[in-house]
Amino acid sequence: MEGVPALFFDLALILITAGVTTVIFKWLKQPLVLGYIVAGFLIGPHFTYFPVVEDPTSVETWSEIGMVFLLFAIGLEFSFKKLKKVGGPGAIMVLTELIIMFTTGFFVGKLFGWQRMDCIFLGCMLSISSTSIIVKAFDDLKLKHEKFTTHVIGALVVEDLVAVILMVILSTLSVGNTFDGGELVLSMIKLVFFLIIWFIFGIYLIPSFLRLIRKFMTGETLVIISLGLCFMMVMLANYAGFSSALGAFVMGSILAETLEADIIHKLITPIKNLFAAIFFVSVGMMVDPKILVDYTWPVIIIALTIMIIKTLSATVGMLISGRDIHTSLDAGFCFCQIGEFSFIIATLGLSFKVIDEFLYPIIVTVSIVTTFFTPYIIRLADPLYNWINPRIPDKWKQAMTNYSQGFKVSENTTLTFKTFVVNQFKNMLIYGCIIFALALICFSICPFIINNIEGIWGGLISIAVTLVVVSPFIWAMAFKYRISLTNSRLISKNAFERHVIAIIFILRYIIALAVITYILRHFITINFFAALGIAIGFSLILAFSNGIMKFYDRLEKNFMENLNKRQKQASFIVPEVLQQNFHLEKVIVSPLSQVVGKQLKNTVFRSQYKVSVVCIERGKNIYDLPDKDMVFYPYDKVTLVGNDENISKVRPIIEVEDTELIRERTGHDMSLHSVKISERSPICHVSLLNSMFKDKYDAMVIAIQRADGFILSPSASTVFSCDDIVWFVSSNEAAKMIIKKEEI
Repeated sequence: MEGVPALFFDLALILITAGVTTVIFKWLKQPLVLGYIVAGFLIGPHFTYFPVVEDPTSVETWSEIGMVFLLFAIGLEFSFKKLKKVGGPGAIMVLTELIIMFTTGFFVGKLFGWQRMDCIFLGCMLSISSTSIIVKAFDDLKLKHEKFTTHVIGALVVEDLVAVILMVILSTLSVGNTFDGGELVLSMIKLVFFLIIWFIFGIYLIPSFLRLIRKFMTGETLVIISLGLCFMMVMLANYAGFSSALGAFVMGSILAETLEADIIHKLITPIKNLFAAIFFVSVGMMVDPKILVDYTWPVIIIALTIMIIKTLSATVGMLISGRDIHTSLDAGFCFCQIGEFSFIIATLGLSFKVIDEFLYPIIVTVSIVTTFFTPYIIRLADPLYNWINPRIPDKWKQAMTNYSQGFKVSENTTLTFKTFVVNQFKNMLIYGCIIFALALICFSICPFIINNIEGIWGGLISIAVTLVVVSPFIWAMAFKYRISLTNSRLISKNAFERHVIAIIFILRYIIALAVITYILRHFITINFFAALGIAIGFSLILAFSNGIMKFYDRLEKNFMENLNKRQKQASFIVPEVLQQNFHLEKVIVSPLSQVVGKQLKNTVFRSQYKVSVVCIERGKNIYDLPDKDMVFYPYDKVTLVGNDENISKVRPIIEVEDTELIRERTGHDMSLHSVKISERSPICHVSLLNSMFKDKYDAMVIAIQRADGFILSPSASTVFSCDDIVWFVSSNEAAKMIIKKEEI
């Protein structure tokens, strides 16, 4: 075929090679990502014994799309509620590991005499573990239901967010190729501002939009819309000066809070797998054996640094975050590799031309080595604990136990005042970002009004439009504290606390006045004190405006409804006071599960495992608090309530994994046969029901052929006539018996 683009050949080469290598790595029980990287090396420019990619530029573009899909999928699995749940302990662990590994990586780079930016990027790449490889290792080692894995997954959620922040920081450093503290602070402020705005506007608008079009939506349209939103956010992130990866991650995390999240994740997974494969293959194409020969010792030393120092730093972080020593070792030994985010960070450095080209193949090789050893290092945790536990002094054990228990104590009343103050500043930050964003939009639009309306009227109309748009949030900034005033009196125990609360309320009002004053002076020339007087008057109007208050309450109610809609789909919400011991989890009944066909009363979920079934979803039907006689069917969605340990024991009973994608039937001899009814046949002039055709021969009649046509799926009352040709399904052996007896 003439005129076929080179990309067609490249895609065929990439996918066939990747398919073969991943099958081999599956057989070797190694992560598939290693197969992709090896495939990339085989078809890359540095391996001359295999066909080579003809158009690397197009493949690079496709790999960038793959990076977007990877981050979008990670975002879909990310949840701000999940981040809040792992909260402090997960952040402490990740921060500990980040500080140790960044410092270690930086000095290892210095030890080799590398440039400063190479050392900085190396430290960042060594700080982030691979979510996909760890989860894959849990699957392969049958560990994903162990208790410590919840702590690992929680830490990985925080790590993913930290990785995104690191990319923003590195992008800022790369632009100037120098460290500018002021510029870095401004970049972080800019990042926080855009994340808040994107999240708030996204949660308010996107679930509402999806709810509006839900009845017109199919799987096809949902994929198109969700990917359209993803790439829209990618463009917005690029326009704001951030990476494409950040935009994809943010949109994924926004859609993660919608009712459509699970369906979107399921629908885009095949697309993600395709483009992610191309991304990892492109990573493998960067591996240059000549460079690796020259940098053999750096590869060995960096790999050992990750497998030893990173593992120990994660373990120490788990201990500091309040986990016991056994859990800390089990969890810490999972963080012994680097993966996809390290490749993305390396790609970022190359795109800005701030790191040397040799660093990329080194990191890829180190990732391959550490990924290969990951399952073995994870298995070392228990033997090491069994060896070290008897050698720890009892005093140390008691001290660690007391320290761990201190983290699990629920928040008491002495912290209530601090919580109130923190919430006030958090609200001020959110309101401030919203007001600033809305004002910027109005400042961009209103020049059109000013240019088309002469005199002062253009400015006055612009002021009116801007104030109307921002007034609900100015009211919230200045006066919403009145709703919290009763609570503030309850939590303030002394005069100092009351003074602090009063200062916060005054500060909120001053910020509101400053915003109004700035808007006035932005559009018209007016004396500061005159503008301040108008601002005070306008604020008093807002203070007594029930319409503004109700409008803001409606906005906030819609936002919170969108934010919590997915969570509210559960049968009920477990209160925070019980979340330490109980939580809801939804599992899907596998066709291979032993509970299929069983009644609820015949299971041992409640009696043996202390786990209750509170809901069963079957198709469009939802059965809350199912009856004890309820029978489990394949693909039922079952909501369980219990603690982590007990649910982890019940889950594998219900969700039984099939190790074979395709299962071939063996010993199958069922086929379609026919027999002609003779006059002497015992079923001639006998109805299908009375012929006992099914009971005698274990055969099913599907059609009767007569001179005037066919009778398809004949009813039980249909009477056989002589010379009928009966078509039936049965085994070959039964068919021989039927033909011998009937055709005589």
